[in-house]
Amino acid sequence: MARAAGLELAVTDLLSAYGLAPAAPAPDRAPDAATPALVTATPAPEPTAAAPATRPPATAALPDEGLERWRLILGAAAERCTGGLGQLAAERDAALEWLYGRDPEANRRGVRRTGGGGSHGNARGGGSEASRVTPVDWLEDVHRLFPKETVERLERDAVERYGIDEIVTDPEVLSRVEPSPALLRAVLRTKHLMNPELLSLARKLVEAVVRDLLARLRPEVRRAFTGARAPGRSLVPLARNFDFRSTVRANLAHYQPERRRLLIERPYFHSRTRRSLERWQLVLLVDQSGSMVGSVIHSAVTAACLWNLPGLRTHLVAFDTSVVDLTEDVADPVELLMRVQLGGGTDIARAVDYGAGLLDNPRRSIVVLVTDFYEGGDTGRLLHGVRKLVEQGSTVLGLAALDEEANPVYDRELASRLVGLGAHVGAMTPGELAAFVAEKVGR
Repeated sequence: MARAAGLELAVTDLLSAYGLAPAAPAPDRAPDAATPALVTATPAPEPTAAAPATRPPATAALPDEGLERWRLILGAAAERCTGGLGQLAAERDAALEWLYGRDPEANRRGVRRTGGGGSHGNARGGGSEASRVTPVDWLEDVHRLFPKETVERLERDAVERYGIDEIVTDPEVLSRVEPSPALLRAVLRTKHLMNPELLSLARKLVEAVVRDLLARLRPEVRRAFTGARAPGRSLVPLARNFDFRSTVRANLAHYQPERRRLLIERPYFHSRTRRSLERWQLVLLVDQSGSMVGSVIHSAVTAACLWNLPGLRTHLVAFDTSVVDLTEDVADPVELLMRVQLGGGTDIARAVDYGAGLLDNPRRSIVVLVTDFYEGGDTGRLLHGVRKLVEQGSTVLGLAALDEEANPVYDRELASRLVGLGAHVGAMTPGELAAFVAEKVGR
């Protein structure tokens, strides 16, 4: 595609030399409203035999926006086909190179880092020496050069893909970053390195991200616990209970064919049963090893959303090789997350035993085990503990992932053995978990 684009550029240059190139606006740019739709170009003088026409240099005109995009995607190696970059595109290229130029896969594929223009051109020479551009400089540039969605992706890759922890351990950088789940995960991994001043800044970032997660998750939880539809009608006009079919059927007499519009004289709404939430317990056992940081975040937020629901008592327990009961902090997920200590081994059996000891009525209990199922403790003890819970009538749910993407990475062999004992194992988002709990407790 780059070669084809380069060929098209060469043909355009050749036509321009003979005055044959159209002067209409480029297809990917909107024409100026004050410019006529058709503009006749002034023909260039015909070349003579004594002075044959020569192709003008490609840099004489402004870079084509479409070719600039391809150059940014393909890298400096495509420049001989796509042409050079303008000032803004060169600055974007320098910012992208500062981050993605450190990718070890590039060396394996034979991609060489090259210098370039822009604000970082003097810091992007070949070789593997450290860049003179600091994370503060780079962060300031990407916020200036890219839209918000792209900035969030670049910050996430910087922290998670390339381990640039200065973004969350440098006070100057941390005060500038846009709060996001990726940066929250980075804060939880590195908060043990932070001094009190930096922890205060980090807490503000945690609060912003948790507030956003709660705002998105609480409506899902409320919908899950609204109850099932009942045969009767409701006089309460709630949008979630709107009966579309009955409303259309009852108002067909008011249909206006010429305007293709249906006037609704009387809307109808479903009624819903009231869920029975008496004497149920929900125990969330969350693996706090480093690979499960996303699950820890969303487990804390989910527990906060389920907290204080009528008749539902929620417990939150974090574990690695030890077990920590965080239930007293469930109402404040920010404080809870700041207490979590990620890392260490994994003893799932010990966590299951602790969770079983919290149950008052096993038949009205749901034990949710959030882990990757890579047991570092006694596998036999784990299987015995899960079998005992199932035999007592408890619902045991194993979640291999509990983040917004629900990407499961787990020990499938151990998970299948737990399924054989009567446990449920899968991957759920927080909203799906709330729906699962609501279905169980509403029976």
